[in-house]
This record gives sequence, C-alpha cells and structure tokens, in this order.
Amino acid sequence: MAGEALTETRRRPPLAEWLGEIRPPATDVERFHYRDDEDIDQPFNMAQLRRLMGYTAPYRGVAGLATLVTVLATATQLVRPILLGLAVNVVAPPHGHALPLDRRLALLDRYTLLYLASYLVNWVGGVAQTRLTTRLGQAVLQDLRRDLYRHIQGLSLNFFDSRSVGSVLVRVTNDVNALNDLFTNGIVSLLTNVFLLAGIVVVMLLLRWDLALACFAVLPVLGVISTGVRRSIRRAWQVVRARLTRINAHLNEAIQGIRITQAFVQEEENRNFFTQINFRYFSTWRGAQAASSLFAPLVTVTGAVGTAVVFVYGAALDRSGVLTAGAVVTFIQYVALFWSPVSQLGMLYNSLLQAMASSERIFQFLDFRPVVTEQADASDLSAIQGRVAFEGVRFSYDGVRPALDGVSFSVEPGQTIALVGHTGAGKTSVVNLLTRFYDPQEGCVRVDGRDVRSVALASLRRQVGVVLQDTVLFSGSVRDNLRYGRLEAGDAEVEAAARAVGAHDFVERLPQGYDTEVQERGSRFSVGQRQLLSFARALLADPRILVLDEATSNIDTEAERVIQLALGRLLEGRTAFVVAHRLSTIRQADRILVFAHGRIVESGNHEQLLDQDGVYADLLRAQFRVLERDPD
Repeated sequence: MAGEALTETRRRPPLAEWLGEIRPPATDVERFHYRDDEDIDQPFNMAQLRRLMGYTAPYRGVAGLATLVTVLATATQLVRPILLGLAVNVVAPPHGHALPLDRRLALLDRYTLLYLASYLVNWVGGVAQTRLTTRLGQAVLQDLRRDLYRHIQGLSLNFFDSRSVGSVLVRVTNDVNALNDLFTNGIVSLLTNVFLLAGIVVVMLLLRWDLALACFAVLPVLGVISTGVRRSIRRAWQVVRARLTRINAHLNEAIQGIRITQAFVQEEENRNFFTQINFRYFSTWRGAQAASSLFAPLVTVTGAVGTAVVFVYGAALDRSGVLTAGAVVTFIQYVALFWSPVSQLGMLYNSLLQAMASSERIFQFLDFRPVVTEQADASDLSAIQGRVAFEGVRFSYDGVRPALDGVSFSVEPGQTIALVGHTGAGKTSVVNLLTRFYDPQEGCVRVDGRDVRSVALASLRRQVGVVLQDTVLFSGSVRDNLRYGRLEAGDAEVEAAARAVGAHDFVERLPQGYDTEVQERGSRFSVGQRQLLSFARALLADPRILVLDEATSNIDTEAERVIQLALGRLLEGRTAFVVAHRLSTIRQADRILVFAHGRIVESGNHEQLLDQDGVYADLLRAQFRVLERDPD
C-alpha cells in the first residue's frame, strides 16, 4: 500500500503539489527524537546579532573602506532628482523666469552630463562596494566555520553521544552557508539602503517638510502591520532549519547503514520515511517563503498610498504657485526613491531572520561547554612509568544508572590487565575514564600518583594508546594513517610498526604499497586488516599505557595468533588494559578483573579464577559450549 501511495503521489501534476494536495506515504516520522527541534521558538535576540556582527571586527579596514565607497555611491543617487528638477525648470520655467534659448540649452547640456556622470560614479562605486563586502563576508564565514569546527573538536564525548552525525554536520555546512547572503549581499544592501534612506529623509525635510510629513504619515501603519508578519517569518525559518537537520541526520544514517537496509529489505520503508520528512521540509519552506513574500506587497501598497498623498497635496501647491514644476518633479523622485530602500530593508530583514535562525543553532553549539576540562593550574604529565590506580570511582553516563559503582584497583608499571564481563558490566567505562573521555562523579583516577584531572589533557593522551573495536581510517595514504599518532615518525619506523603486528605483508601487496590511498572509512580493507592497521598506528605512537578495547574481536584465528606473538614482545615494559569478550585472548594477562553491574566481582590470573569456579569460569564454559557447537 505504501508503494502504491508513493506511485500515486508521483503521478500528481506539479500544480497540485504547489497547492498542497500531495500527501506522502504515511510513515511514523516521530519514532526518532531530534534534539534540534527543541527551543525553536526563541525571540529575536539583539545581543546575538551583535555577537554575529562581532566577527567583522578583525576587518574594520575593509568595512571602513566599503562604508566610504557606499557614502560616495549614495550621494550620486541623491543628486539625480535635484538635477532632474533643475532640468524641468529649464524646459518649463516659472512664469517670468525664462532664460535665453542658448543659455537654456547650455544648462540642459550641463545637467545631462552631470546626470550621466552620477551614474558612472555610482556604477564604479557599486562594483568596488560589492567586491569589498564580498571579501568581508567570505572572511567572516571562514572565521565562523573555523571557530565552530575547532570548538566541536574540543567537546567531550557526551556531546556526540546525544547527537546524530548529521545534526553536527549541518551546523558546519548548511547553517554557516545560510549566513552567506547576509554577510555578502546583505551588508551591501544594508549599507546602501540605510545611507540612501537617511539622505532622502534629510533632503525631503529640507525641500518641503510639510510634503515630507505627508509622505511619512503612512509609516506607522506599515510598522503595525509588519510586526505580526515578522514574527511569523522568524518562527517559520527556525522550523525550516530544524527540519533540514532531520533530512541531513537521516541521510547520514541511511548512507552509513545501507548494507543493513538492503540486507533486511527495508529500502521501501526508508524511501517512504525520507519522502515524509522531505515533504515536511518542503511544506515548512513553502510556508516560510509565503510569509516572507507578504512584506514586499505591504511596502508597495503603503508606498502607493504615501505617493498618492504627495501627488494630491503637491498638485494643490503647484496650482497655487507655491511650488515650481521642477520642485514637484524633484520631490516626486525623492518619494519614489524613499519607498525603494524601505522595501529593500524589509527584504533584508527577511534575510536577517533566516540568518538568525541559523546563527541561533550555530551559537547553541559554540556555547556548549565540554564537561571534561583542564584545570586552570593543570600541568603537563612528564614521561610516565605506567602506574594506574582507581580509587573509589563512581560514574554514570546519564546520571541515573551507574556504569561504575565504587571501583578500586591498582596496576603496576608493565602489567597487562584484562577486563572481562557481560556487555554493560563497566569494562569500557574503565578505559573511558583512564583516557579522560569522561570524568567520574566520585573518586579519582591516578596515573603515576597524579589525578588525571590535574594534568593537561594532551600530555595524558599522548602517553595512552587506544585501539578500538570499530577502526577508523581517515582519507590519505596508508602511511599517513599509521603516522596519525606520531606525525614525525620516519618511513622505517612506520614499516617496523606494521611488521610488528603482521600488517606489512598485505600492505606491500597493495598497488602503491604504503602510499596507497585509503578509501572512505577504509572500505578497501577487510575488518581484520583495518584492525591490524589500527594496532600499528597505536604502537607507532609508542605509548606507555596501551588500551585494547575489543580490538581483536573481529580478527580471524590465524591473524589473532600473529597479533598475540607480536603483543608478547611489544607489551613488555608497557602497562596494558585489554577489554575482551573472547577470553582466549587474555589468558596470559597478569591479572584479570571480572566486572558485573559496575563492580569488580573477581580478580586474579587465569588459573586462579578457574580455581574459584565463579563468574569467570562460567563465562569460559559458555564460550567453550559455543565453540563446540560452531568451531568456526
């Protein structure tokens, strides 16, 4: 039925779509919670606008020059109505003020040349103004994108735990790009129209204050009507940005999970789901555009009323002889000019509302503070021996369910400690606290006697190598990926690390060997090969403490034998934490800590724990039963 509904939708004429008649297949789009929908209805924040404009501060010179050019270009526009009025008075002079024909023609030639010169100066100034403001706008966007990226890089893992990758990407790409129009065309429009409007108002008041006030009388009506429209526009564009984030988040998940989607034959469900959220975005965007389009007609109608008032009143003054024909033409020209910047500023306000919807979301990220921070007096952790101690550590990811509940143990330099237990028992939480991806709520973690919260983060993490179950390979060559932990390492060191973990042979067989480009996420390598490369990367960094978090879970038996032989040599003199479900990989550990419900329930080496015949022995027997049923 869903497929039929989708086909029927596609057969509808385009006009029906614009009239809002299409209805995408019914799909439960509320099954996912999007944090980006929170706090949409925020009031217009002037402090936030000033903060956004603060990014122009480093470019005051460019901004000042652009302002100067704008003033010059605006002045030429203000002169034209006066020149036109003078020309009209030459052609149709007031009674008794006619000049000789040759004098009149000379004046007309002069006014014509000045009129053309004003256009030329305005064109040159406009080109210079556009180039300067475009340069300024792009520099501001570059700085904003850089600051946002740097800030995101420094946030703690709890930030990423609660947000989809798509919602983060859309901030750095779409939301920053949405400010492009404001900082390029918007700045040009703002400078031009503000100076033009101010100049027109001053000249109109100097020429005929009574006619000027008659023209301005309709402005309060425009202000009252447009207030409600502006609120609708602001709210609409905020919702548009939130729903665009939904699309990006779903696209990211759909692309990353395409194998699962195809394996479970859920392509049609995914298409329907995307059609639904895409239609919601389209509907919201259409509503925002409709609300934005209301402002220009309001200004047009109001301007027509104001112009009509000036025509009627000016004609009466002309008939009475108070005004010359040239003066009436001049004033009418200024009235026509007056409503143009008013309309342009109204459209600029619409662009500003769109930009503010994006800036709110950008600053929401920039204002997010990491929970793992360095103390003001944090000092570098010098070369360590590798002694580790957990003292009464209590930790929870959500503040409700404890991941670690009063964990205490100590590890001597050079020892290999294995952490085992059922899923969710607290094994990974131990290494997360050791590397300070998170901080405990109670107790402390010490390295060589120092609380890890009192040392500089970088100095700690440089001495703790981590190999995760899900291997991440970055774009670039194999050699670049292996050097990621120590950029200054030489080619010989890179190859030595690869040989140590058994990765050298398959790397050498690649088309360009170590210079072979890694495809996205390392898709050209098998899971086991990616893990071998991550081993080499961690070992090349030469850490004093090495963490293996389920690092051998996806490696076949033959590769595991190679790694075990390499680790036997390479872990000598290093403190190692090995998290593993496959108990065969940790039999040689100096000590095994068995976790259950966030606590250490057993501790000892392999033989001691088997003699206790407790949780560890049960886990081992369970794995043997699995092996007996499926030896592969």
